[in-house]
Parts: sequence; C-alpha cells; structure tokens
Amino acid sequence: MTRRDDIGDAGVRLIARNGVRALTHRGVDTEADLPPGSTTYYAKTRRDLTALVVDRLADYTQQDLEGLAFPSSLTPDEATRVAVGFLEHLSKRDDAQAVRFALLFELRDDDGMRAALTEQAPVRQLLVQAAEGVLHALHVVDSSLHARDLVALVDALLMYGTARAATFDAAAILGAYLSGLEREG
Repeated sequence: MTRRDDIGDAGVRLIARNGVRALTHRGVDTEADLPPGSTTYYAKTRRDLTALVVDRLADYTQQDLEGLAFPSSLTPDEATRVAVGFLEHLSKRDDAQAVRFALLFELRDDDGMRAALTEQAPVRQLLVQAAEGVLHALHVVDSSLHARDLVALVDALLMYGTARAATFDAAAILGAYLSGLEREG
C-alpha cells in the first residue's frame, strides 16, 4: 500500500465519521498518524485531497469486483441471489459507501470530480459489465440495454441501506425486477 492509499483511507474514515467538511489536510495528517504537512505533499489543494479519496473509493470497488464470475445460465431466482449477494458484499464497506454518497451530493456542481463517482467512472463500466453478465446468463433480451438499470437499482438499494433510510426486502425488489425482464426463447 502506498502513502497515497494511506491518505485516501484516512480521508474515507474521516468523512465517514465526521462528514465531508472534516476533510482537511491537517485532519487527514492526524487521522493517518502522519507528521503535520505530509498530506499537502501529495495533495496541494482540498480538491486534490478529495480526488485522492475518490480514487480510493474506486480502488475499493475494483477490489470488490475482482474474481466475480457467473455461470453461463441462471434462473430468475439464481440471478436474484447473485444480485443480492453482490449488494450485501458492497454493503460490507458501509463507511466507504456512506462517503461515496456524501461526496455525490457535495460534488454535484463539480462536473469533473462528480464524473469520477458516476457513470463516467472507469470502475462504473466494470459494474455495468458485471450486471450485463448476470442478465446475459439470465438470457435477457437486450441485456446490455438493461445492465445500467440493474446497476442503478442495486445502487439505490445500497444507498437506502447505507443511509438506513428504510427497511426493504432486497430479494423481493431485485427478484421482481429480474423476473419482469423479457427473456429469450
């Protein structure tokens, strides 16, 4: 792990615990147990520091996607179990998800930074490819067209769960969505 990773991890912990406004160079130095001024060497501005956190969040998602594989054929119940399993896997990084959602709102007027957290993010394409893999194994007609919707649905459920906004039955929701898609043959 690099110093940049350590700084990004410290920024994630700091934001998760104290909110986006707590992300300061001094705060990250303290959180990462670094000498004062160390973070400034790697991130000159607050925007640069935020970018390190955003990059670290992308690293987490990349790690979560490694080794993800699907059988060539899935029933709707099996596809639902895969989708719910992935949602539960992503939910294990509760703090990282909370930080990602907080930054989405914080950066909504910063097109460049927001892009790294939304559909333009390179890691987002990996999520869409994974969703397409599930839909293809389910034999969904035009699976590539529905993949983004499946990612959005999982992301919405992830946000609700992370924010503890409401109780919901992820299996019922994802199952209804997946069962309702037109399948080949």
